[in-house]
Amino acid sequence: MKTITIDPRFNGPDHTGNGGYVCGLIAGQLKGPESPRTASLRLPPPLGVPLIWDQGDGYATLLASPGVVVGTATPGTFKDEVLASPTLAQAQAGTEAYPGFHNHPFNHCFTCGTAREEGDGLRLFTGPISDSTVAAPWSPHEAFGEEDGSIGVPIMWAALDCPGGWAADFTLHPIVLGRMTAEIYRRPVVGEQCLSIGGLQRRDGRKFFTNTALYSLEGELLGRAEQIWISIDLADFS
Repeated sequence: MKTITIDPRFNGPDHTGNGGYVCGLIAGQLKGPESPRTASLRLPPPLGVPLIWDQGDGYATLLASPGVVVGTATPGTFKDEVLASPTLAQAQAGTEAYPGFHNHPFNHCFTCGTAREEGDGLRLFTGPISDSTVAAPWSPHEAFGEEDGSIGVPIMWAALDCPGGWAADFTLHPIVLGRMTAEIYRRPVVGEQCLSIGGLQRRDGRKFFTNTALYSLEGELLGRAEQIWISIDLADFS
């Protein structure tokens, strides 16, 4: 039986896994070409305990125990157009306006928490550049580089995750990731200047539909994602 333990530092809310990181872990277990992959979370991902893999033709499932599904991944498709790259000036203005500096429901989040130090969290701080769009510059820290100098797949998914949440505005609507579809075209290398963008596409009751993209400074699309976020009661995640 193949197992994995998610290191507690890869958290979103304080005691559960970062949605993008865990979705990337699960999606990374799928066999086949790097086409879009969709990962869905069924329950808050546990940290620091052994979890069980169940894999087959065209699917990967992460289990807390036999029959208790944490999340699944299958081949996926995109529904919306990819967001265009922000300019560096727009991205810098977005970070200056980052709402999480003043009010953050998950301040220790691996991706966007301001309480994380350099090399401990990604410190990806996307703020508004329009009514429905957020952006920020971001460079991967050397702590997240693999042997070839590029960042790993789960780290890339984590970087593509939270900008969508900030486009929906965590401070107005406490939300957690329910589903994410992503495709990676090139993983950036340590220290490479990147431009992150996220947009809110629509809302349907408790669900917020967002999309994100990561570009090189020269405008190369490195990866894109679409997410479905679910509004929550913060007391359930305290």
